[in-house]
Amino acid sequence: MRRRDVRRDHLRKRVEYWSARLKVEPRIVRVQRMRRKWGSCSTNGVITLARDLASREPGFQDFVIAHELLHLRVPNHGKVFKALMSLHLPNWRKHDVSRFRQRPPAGAVESTGD
Repeated sequence: MRRRDVRRDHLRKRVEYWSARLKVEPRIVRVQRMRRKWGSCSTNGVITLARDLASREPGFQDFVIAHELLHLRVPNHGKVFKALMSLHLPNWRKHDVSRFRQRPPAGAVESTGD
């Protein structure tokens, strides 16, 4: 199995775990190369995750995945969203917003050979 497939499968398993825990069902889960974000959630239920998220620490992966999945319930970052994040990931704030929004320089995280 290619490394890209292993990463995709790993992230999809984490999405399955968090989907069950948060009681949400994304319509589609995509894992692809993303240059500017770690993940996104569309208004029609499509969750997209950066392929190289799989090479980050597990806690950060869970933060990004839970964050995007919670947008299926709450479309903004208001009090309800933050309360749900705190309920399901009590230490979510250690993965600060700047780290979430800031992508590493191109090639810094991705391994070669994909």
